[in-house]
Amino acid sequence: MCHSVRLSLLLAGASLGTLAVPALASAQGAAPLPALVKDVKIPNQVFKLQNGLTVVVHEDRKAPVVAVSVWYNVGSKDEPQGKTGFAHLFEHLMFNGSENLPDDYFTYTTQIGATDLNGTTNFDRTNYFQTVPKAALEKALFMESDRMGYLLGAVTQEKLDNQRGVVQNEKRQGDNRPGGLVQYELFGNLFPAGHPYHHTPIGSMADLDAASLADVQKWFIDNYGPNNAVLVLAGDINAAEARPLVQKYFGAIKRGPVNVPAMASVPNAVGKTIVMKDRVPATTISRSWAIPGMLDKQTAALELGGSVLGGLASSRLDNALVRNEKLAVSVSAGANPQHRVGLFQVQATVRPGVDPAQVEKRLDEIMADFIAKGPTREELSRAATSEVAGTIKGLEQVGGFGGKAVALAQGQLYANDPNWFRKQLDEYARVTPAQVQAAFRQYLTRPPLTIRLEPGERPAPVEPKGPTAQKGVGTPPPPTKRDVPPVGTFAELDFPTVQRATLSNGMKVTYAQRTAVPVTTMAMTFDAGLAADAPNGRGLQGLTIGLMDEGAGNLTGQQIAERQEELGASISTNASLDRSTVTLSALSANLAPSLDLLETVVEQPTFAPAELERVRTQVLTSIAAQQRDPNGIAGRLVPGLVWGANHPYAVLGNGSPEAVKAFTRNDVVGFQQKWLRPDNAEIFVVSNLPLSQLTPQLERRFGTWAAPAGVAKGTKQFTAAPARPTSPTVYLVNVPSAPQSVIVAAQSTAVDPRGDIIATQAGNEVLGGNFLSRINMDLRETKGWSYGVRSSFDVAPGGVSYAITAPVQADRTGESIAALNSQVTDLLGGKGVTTDELGRLVSNNVNTLPGRFETSQAVLAAMMSNSLLGRPDTYQEQLAARYRALNQGGIDTALRGAIDPKGFTWLVVGDAAKVKPQLDKLGYPVQVIEAK
Repeated sequence: MCHSVRLSLLLAGASLGTLAVPALASAQGAAPLPALVKDVKIPNQVFKLQNGLTVVVHEDRKAPVVAVSVWYNVGSKDEPQGKTGFAHLFEHLMFNGSENLPDDYFTYTTQIGATDLNGTTNFDRTNYFQTVPKAALEKALFMESDRMGYLLGAVTQEKLDNQRGVVQNEKRQGDNRPGGLVQYELFGNLFPAGHPYHHTPIGSMADLDAASLADVQKWFIDNYGPNNAVLVLAGDINAAEARPLVQKYFGAIKRGPVNVPAMASVPNAVGKTIVMKDRVPATTISRSWAIPGMLDKQTAALELGGSVLGGLASSRLDNALVRNEKLAVSVSAGANPQHRVGLFQVQATVRPGVDPAQVEKRLDEIMADFIAKGPTREELSRAATSEVAGTIKGLEQVGGFGGKAVALAQGQLYANDPNWFRKQLDEYARVTPAQVQAAFRQYLTRPPLTIRLEPGERPAPVEPKGPTAQKGVGTPPPPTKRDVPPVGTFAELDFPTVQRATLSNGMKVTYAQRTAVPVTTMAMTFDAGLAADAPNGRGLQGLTIGLMDEGAGNLTGQQIAERQEELGASISTNASLDRSTVTLSALSANLAPSLDLLETVVEQPTFAPAELERVRTQVLTSIAAQQRDPNGIAGRLVPGLVWGANHPYAVLGNGSPEAVKAFTRNDVVGFQQKWLRPDNAEIFVVSNLPLSQLTPQLERRFGTWAAPAGVAKGTKQFTAAPARPTSPTVYLVNVPSAPQSVIVAAQSTAVDPRGDIIATQAGNEVLGGNFLSRINMDLRETKGWSYGVRSSFDVAPGGVSYAITAPVQADRTGESIAALNSQVTDLLGGKGVTTDELGRLVSNNVNTLPGRFETSQAVLAAMMSNSLLGRPDTYQEQLAARYRALNQGGIDTALRGAIDPKGFTWLVVGDAAKVKPQLDKLGYPVQVIEAK
C-alpha cells in the first residue's frame, strides 16, 4: 500500500495484446511515427450495472491470468480541511479485512496466487489491483466486492489505531530521506490554502492522529459506492464472460453518493524563493509552475516540450548544463498533469564547486531561449517517438502499476473514455513547435516558485504526542453473510522453450520467443559485476560501464542519446554482484539500426577524458548522497561487515570516493579490456522475431568481435568470509534528528548457491520474505512501528548472505531489535513452520507462476539467473512440483542449517541521542561508527 504525489499519464505502462509488426527498418532509417502509433490499441467493451458501477473489459489470451483493478473517484484533493491523509489512511484499512473475509487481504490473495497486487492513493483517485489466475477470478471479484459493499462491519478501533501507526511510519520513512520534506513546501506554496492540491496525499501527523472511527465510516459511505468506481478486467476474459460474474458479486451493492470533484483552476503565479537545508551533497534548484490538468488541449504540448527541454537524455538542459558547460551534475524538466491541474518543474543539481547563482542564471537563459524559438520538429519527433515506444514496450502487462488496466481505468475515470490514452498518443504525433511555444509562453513565463535545497542540517521534526480522536465513537453495522466462492483448477506454467545459438567468435546466445508485442529485449552480460573491483578500487566497474554510452565510435554521448530516441530504443547499463550488463530494448521494426547502435556502444567506447571527468563528478556526488541517506549508509556498510573488507562481495555502494577520485583513463580502458569483452560475454534475447531471423543480425554485429590482443581476461579472487559471529554486535551510525531508525541484521551463510535452496528460501518466506511473514506482521500489522519489514537471501555464485531490513520509528528501535530477535529465535527453535504457513507458501508459489512470467522482461531475467547459477532451462517449470514436495520438517531443517540467531551483525542508522540508550538495554556490545 502506498501513496503517490506524482500523477503522470502512465502511458509507458499502457499496453495491449498482439500487435501488427511493421516491416523491419533499414540499417539507416527508423519506422515512421504514424506507422508505430496506428497499431497501439487496447480493444475493450464497456458496460454499466444498475447500481452505477462502470465495467471495462479487455481480452488478452496470452496467459491464463486476469488483471482486476478497481479505481475509486476519490483522492486527497477531496479531503476537507483538518482531514488530510484520510484517503490514503482508508486505502490501508481496505486491506485489513471485510465482513466475509475478516483476515488481512493478503491472506486471501496469497491463497489464489495473485501477482502485481497493491493499492495506491494520489490526489485524484484511490485504486486497488491484483492480477490473478483465471481459475481464481471469481474469488477475486468476490473479494473486491466485499470490500466495496461489505466493509464497515469489519472496521474496528483497533484496526484504525494500527493502520494509523503504519501510515505515520510510511510518512516518517519518506521524510527521513534527504530532500523528503521538499514536497510539503512545493505543494503548500504552489497551490494556495483551500486549493484541492494544497496538501500531499500522505497528510499531516496531527490530522491522522485526529481521525476517529466515525470519520472513517463516513469516508467509506460517502466515497466507496459502486457508482463512484470503475472496475477493469484485462486478460483471459471477454465481456460476455465478465458481465454475469460482475453482476453476481457487485450487483446487490447499493448506490452511494457520487463524488464530483470541484473544478480546480490554475492558481496565480507564486514568484517566491524558499531555501531549505538537508543532508544533501550538493545544492538542488527547482523552478515550479502550476499548469492545466491532463484533459486540457495544451497538455500534450507542455509534456513534449518538457521532454525536449529536460526529459530526454538528449534534452536541451542536459546538453548545455551537464555535458557542455558542466555546471550541473543532473538536470530534469517535465510536466506532471493531474486530473484538474498539474505542475511543470525544472530542476538542476549544482556541480560541487559551482556557484548556484550561475546555474540559476543559465536555467533562466536556456528556458527563455527555448520559449523564444521553440523546439525543432526533429526534437518533437524524438520526444513523441519515445512516448509511443514506451507504450508499445509495456504492451504485455495486463495489470500492476502501469499495465493495460491502468490506461483503461484512467481514461474511463477522468475522461469518461477508456480509449483516452490513444487520443493522447495521437495528440503527441500532431503537436507542432508553434503549439509548444504558445503553451510555454502562456504558463511558463509567469514567475515560478523556486526551492533551493542546500547542504546543511534540517530542522528537528516536531510530532504530535499521539492520537487525539475520541475512542469508541462510531458503531460498525452487523456483518452481512455472503458465501465465498471456491476457486477452479489452476493452469500450470508454460515457460517458453529456450533455444540456443553460438556466434563465430564463440559468444553464446540464449533465446526465447514471446509474440504478444513487436519488441526485442536483449541483454549482453559480462562475467564482471561489482565483484570485479579490487578491494582498493571499489567503483571502477561502475565508472567504466557508465561511460560506455557517453561516447562510442564517431558518436558523442549526445548523438547516442538522440539516436536512441529516434529509434524508440533504449540502451542501459547496470551491474549485479557478478554480472555487468548492457541491455537493449528495441521496437522490432527498428531492430537493425538499434543493433548497429548497440554494436558501437559495446565494441567502441571512446572514454573521452572530458566525459570521464564529468561522469566521475556524477559518481562522486551520488556517493556523497549515499553517505547522507540512512538507507544508503546501511547499504554501504553492511557488505563489509558481513564479508570482510577484502572480499569481492564487500561492495561499497557506488564506490570508494578516494578510489573514484584517483582512477585514470588507463584504469577505465584496462577494466574494459579485461572484463567487458566477447570471450567473457553471453547474449540473452526475448523477441517476437524467430531465432533464425535474429542470429544473422547478431552474427553481423558481434560475431567478429575479438578480444584485445595481449590482454588477459579478468578473474575474481574470492577469499574466505570471516567466521560468522557467535554472539551479536550492534553498530550504530548517528544521523541527528532522524525520525526513523534503519535496522539491518545480516550474516554470511554456508548455503550452496548452486544447490537446492527451495526449502531454505521457503523458510525465509515464513520469517520475512513477504507481507504475511512473521516479522512484518509483528512490527507492522500488530505493533504499528514500521511501514514494512523484510528479509532475504542474497544468492550469488561466490556465496550467500542473509539480511533483515527494518525501518522503524526512532522511539521503538531497541524494542524492534528485541522483537526481531525473538521472531528469529522462535522460528529456528520450537515454533517452526506451521501447517497454515506451509499451505500458504506452497499455494502462493505454485499459483503465481503464470503471472510471474507474464512479461518478456521476467522471462529474460529467469534465463539470466539460470545461467548464473547453473540451473537447467526447465528450472521454472520444475518449481511447482518442488514446492508441492515441501514439508514442515524439511523447511525447518534447511533454515536452521542456513542462519543462526546468534550470528547476526546488527547495524542501526538513526539518531544516537534517542537510540543508544535503547540499544544499551539489549545487553549487546554497541559500537558507534562513521558512515563510509
